[in-house]
Amino acid sequence: MAKLKIKRAVSFVMATVLSLGFYGSLHRNYLKDYKSGLYSYLTLSGKLWTYLADLNEQCLERRDFLMEQIMEQEGITEELKSRDQMEWVRRANNARSRVDEIILNELVYV
Repeated sequence: MAKLKIKRAVSFVMATVLSLGFYGSLHRNYLKDYKSGLYSYLTLSGKLWTYLADLNEQCLERRDFLMEQIMEQEGITEELKSRDQMEWVRRANNARSRVDEIILNELVYV
């Protein structure tokens, strides 16, 4: 019986962490390590999970917006993809790395 309760608790925690998303989890770790007062306040007030889920959603929207802009500005198109896949992958990965760096510096690690 105790194993079943532990297994359910672990499943609940894993589901909660997964619902936070990538950026939400990174920000939670940042808050724990560098903003312990804010982390404690959000945890004790019961607002931590919604705060992190909202932040993750903002990051995803910002990522999609920036990726569209950069890909359009730099000519990373479906036409390029059909003509030269490796070049398209190289450019798209480069754009994604830059966008991730922007999001991490502007939204996650602040």
